[in-house]
Amino acid sequence: MSAYYDKVAVVGAGTMGNGIAQVFAQSGSQVLLIDAAEAALDKGVATIETNLGRLVKKERMTQADADAALARVSKSTQLTDVSDQKLVVEAVSEREDLKAMIFKTLDEVAAPDTILASNTSSISITTIAANTKRPEKVIGMHFMNPVPIMKLVEVIKGHETDDATLKSVLECSEALGKTPVDANDYPGFVSNRVLMPMINEAIFCLMEGVATKEGIDTVMKLGMAHPMGPLQLADLIGLDVCLDILEVLHGGLGDDKYRPCPLLRRMVAAKSLGRKTGKGFYDYE
Repeated sequence: MSAYYDKVAVVGAGTMGNGIAQVFAQSGSQVLLIDAAEAALDKGVATIETNLGRLVKKERMTQADADAALARVSKSTQLTDVSDQKLVVEAVSEREDLKAMIFKTLDEVAAPDTILASNTSSISITTIAANTKRPEKVIGMHFMNPVPIMKLVEVIKGHETDDATLKSVLECSEALGKTPVDANDYPGFVSNRVLMPMINEAIFCLMEGVATKEGIDTVMKLGMAHPMGPLQLADLIGLDVCLDILEVLHGGLGDDKYRPCPLLRRMVAAKSLGRKTGKGFYDYE
């Protein structure tokens, strides 16, 4: 298999990061997976191994191909290990200060022609790029969860992203077997600007007693042909992530239609964040 980029680095070994690393490794890229925590790296690589094993069981790939893909993934705890990769994809927590620090460091250690991409779901690419001396080579590469399954990659141009960077990332996304859609750099881009108000309104419906959580989700699944109800989806995404994105939308667009529901704020304060904590709108323990 011929990779679009021979060498890629992925920063962040969590749910999104290990999924991104997996799809690049499957496409033939040598992938350097970076995380500050050794335990997160071990868990991320174990998740990739499990996911590849499922593909083998479903006869979607051979064991030899799965072994080869896993062998293409290496680990590091140091951003400074980025050197000759042609693409770096950042996939850490949705915190602007953390991303700023990472992009400042990457700009210093990566080769001058390396493209720096962010998997951010809402933070401005232009703001992220301002932490570098190569804003023309900074771009959004927003994968959907779960990354190995979902076909969409939202590709976001910052204010100074050049056409060559956009073209390269669009072609790379297609080489991964994804369908890229390019968007301009406005709060929430397309996906979350449309999705999060729906989830937020579903939470308002629950808070106001319009219907039960099961009722709300059933209406959207059976009435609107959604594969998952909005409250179930919020639990999958993480309620803290939903709140962070709504805060970005509300602050960036200044419209009260993006005001986060008080029930969402209360649940995040209580650490009831969805699947990752075992309890959100539904109980997963």
